[in-house]
Amino acid sequence: MKKSLFTLALVAASFAATAQTVPATKPAAATAAAAATDPYNDMMVATIKELMSTGDVTQLKQVDAKLERAAAVNGKDWLPRYYQAYARLITCFQSKEDGDTKDKYLDQAEAALAQARKLGGDESELLVLQAYIYQARLGVSPMLRSMKYSGMVTATLEQAKKLNAANPRIYLVQANNVYYTPAMFGGGADVAKPLYEEAKKRYAAFTPASATAPNWGERQLLGRLKAYETASVK
Repeated sequence: MKKSLFTLALVAASFAATAQTVPATKPAAATAAAAATDPYNDMMVATIKELMSTGDVTQLKQVDAKLERAAAVNGKDWLPRYYQAYARLITCFQSKEDGDTKDKYLDQAEAALAQARKLGGDESELLVLQAYIYQARLGVSPMLRSMKYSGMVTATLEQAKKLNAANPRIYLVQANNVYYTPAMFGGGADVAKPLYEEAKKRYAAFTPASATAPNWGERQLLGRLKAYETASVK
């Protein structure tokens, strides 16, 4: 019992910034419902929501720190490390810093991803995020890295597809890879559009395993498809 109380206290302290104030007096039914909740899970849900709603580098780093504390609280859960990798990847995309600094963010993202793999994370999701990190590596220096990393993105996504072809993030990252590949090498917006449309179908059919399971990408996808619509009107 003492161990359980200590763990709950540590979770509350780690995520104090996201905790909500509750009334001093609650109905009996509400009290019972609150007792049945999982503080760790609730705080993970809140932290993931924060991560998915920001592109601000400072806030992304704050979320990274919260996920580090979550990993300390529950060392057996792979999801804090997975989302930490994702946060560091998005930090790279949003950062205005030089290429060396962006590569450091990606080094840190891969380190977190490796930890998530050791904890038995969903391999299909881990591979998709790895492919996305390869895309970011390519983006740091497209002219020098396209030959290496474009093929690595494709190969890694193929591995992910063999494990779970229903994962919609596979098709989103694949479409992004084609979109940013020069037309002379078989890429471009027109070639990528059917892949984005396939990703849309996959997202429509997808149901995450839990409130904290990987479920990112659909907003990005819909924004890309909206851009196609806007371009066709002009």
